[in-house]
Formats: sequence, structure tokens, C-alpha cells
Amino acid sequence: MKKSTWILVAVMLAACELAAQQTPPAGDPPAWQWSWEKIQSAVGKVRAGKDLTPKPWPGGNRVAVGLSFDVDNETGSLRDNNLSPSELSQGEYGSRAAMKRILDLLDRFKIKATFFVPAVTAKLYPNDMKEIIARGHEIGLHGWIHERNSQLTELQERQLMTKSMQILTEISGRKPVGIRTPSWDYSPSTLKIIRELGLLYDSSLMADDRPYEVLFEGKRTGVVELPVEWIADDYPYFGMSRFSTIRPHIGPKDVLDIWTKEFDVAYQEGTAFILTMHPHISGHRSRIVVLDQLIQYMQSRQGVWFARHDEIAGAAKTRMDQ
Repeated sequence: MKKSTWILVAVMLAACELAAQQTPPAGDPPAWQWSWEKIQSAVGKVRAGKDLTPKPWPGGNRVAVGLSFDVDNETGSLRDNNLSPSELSQGEYGSRAAMKRILDLLDRFKIKATFFVPAVTAKLYPNDMKEIIARGHEIGLHGWIHERNSQLTELQERQLMTKSMQILTEISGRKPVGIRTPSWDYSPSTLKIIRELGLLYDSSLMADDRPYEVLFEGKRTGVVELPVEWIADDYPYFGMSRFSTIRPHIGPKDVLDIWTKEFDVAYQEGTAFILTMHPHISGHRSRIVVLDQLIQYMQSRQGVWFARHDEIAGAAKTRMDQ
């Protein structure tokens, strides 16, 4: 099978896994029975607004590069009531072996990144959180235990998000200003709660490659979106679940090629390159090499601004009323 076919299979499997988790509410009629008004309402709930790409980026740079790490560790297993020591040990690897490897790599290249952390992870590994902050990186919200927001009531989601904010603030000493929802999952209430918490930005939606202002029912929100994509995420390529169809399908060099091409077009367009990784996935020895080589390649180009997500969102925010 061709490499391109393996890549397509990997991304489709990850998408199917997420889709299977998001079932319609009980009693809701099938979509083909919806009125046009209902379709418009569903599609128009959360949309992309104004392109917020600065021209140029701070320092006269051409492109912004935001490296991010979702520090899920054991939370994916705990969320699903999977208490297998084998499964949990895969998450433990994210702290025990991978975190230092990643932080040292970022130090070597003098790059600051963003770490999105479930509050349960922060409580399990408070020293990791302090080390992340001590090295100049950002910590952002990533749920309580990597819960799926679309399966929660508004009250449950608000309680968990508020509690997570409190825990991360207490442990890290800094109040988060941004969020990446677990599994990039949104409920009808998610954006409302993000605004209630006064967050600067979100990094969970996929309507563009460029930063944009999020609209709610056609109205401006003031929330900056730093969009993500499964193509620029390590999980579809390297994710492994022994009891499902999730398996690594391509090699690290192939992933490096994809991410390099994603960066190249971002550079040509003068926009942003947001990369999502997980310590317990990309922190393995054969995979950290991918990040190492990718950074070397990006740093070889002129006009590349490596920044934390809060810095990128802050720069984009200045374009909101221009």
C-alpha cells in the first residue's frame, strides 16, 4: 500500500474514533428530517470571523510557529474507566521519560512552547508544572480528566472548567489565558463558558489555517482562535490502542515530510503553523527526532517567529478592531 494511502487511513481512523464518541441527543430526529432553519442554526452556532493574521508578525517576521503539547498522560485511560496498569503506564511515560526530553530539546533551540494540561495531570505531576513554568513556557486549560464536553450538561462543563482553572492556577502560580478542549470537543455551551472565564484564546477549532475571531450566532466574541488540524497532530500517525483499530501506520520520516510541507505553505502564505503533540506519544526516542529535525528546518528560514500560544493570540488580538 502506498504511503499516501496509509496516511489517509490513519487520519480517517482517528476521525472515526472521535465521531463515534459524539452521538446525537436521544430523541433528536435524523438530520435529513431537519428544517432549513434548524440546519442554519446548527451550522451558525460557532463560526469563523475576521482573519486576525498580523502583517507582519512581531519583529517583522513572516510566519508564527506555535509548538504545543497536550499533557494527557493517564487521563485518557482514567476518563474511560480503564484502570489497566499497562494502559496507565503508557501515560506515566509522558512524565517519567518524555517531559525532560521535550523540555531539554526546547531549551537547546531556545524556543518557548505551550502545554495544555488536564487538571488531573497537574495534580499527579505538580513538579512537571513548576518546571514548565520555570523554563518560560505557558500552561493552558485542557479539561479536568480529558472529559468529552459534548457529553456533559452545561452545569457539569462549567464546574469542571472552573475547577480546572483553579487547580492550574494554584499549582503553576499563573492563571491560564487559553484553552484547548479535550479531544477538540465542543458542546453548545463551551464558547459561552470560555467567555465567562475571560480567556484570551481557544485552540480547538478547525475553520481556517489562520488565526481568527470566533463568532457566536453571528456575533463577535473577542475570543481569538488559533486553529488546529488532525494533519498537524501526532496522534493520528502514532496513536496506539491495542483493542481497537488505532495503530501507527506510517514512519516518523513520513510525518516529518507532512509537517514540513504544512510549514512551507504557512511560510509562503505568511500565516501560522500550529503543531499539536503529546509527550507520551512524541516524546519517544524515534519520534523526538522528528521534532528536532523539524525545528532545525524551520530555524533555517528567515522571518520565523517561534512563540507561545498566548503570545501569538496577543499579536492576533491587535488586529481585531483594525
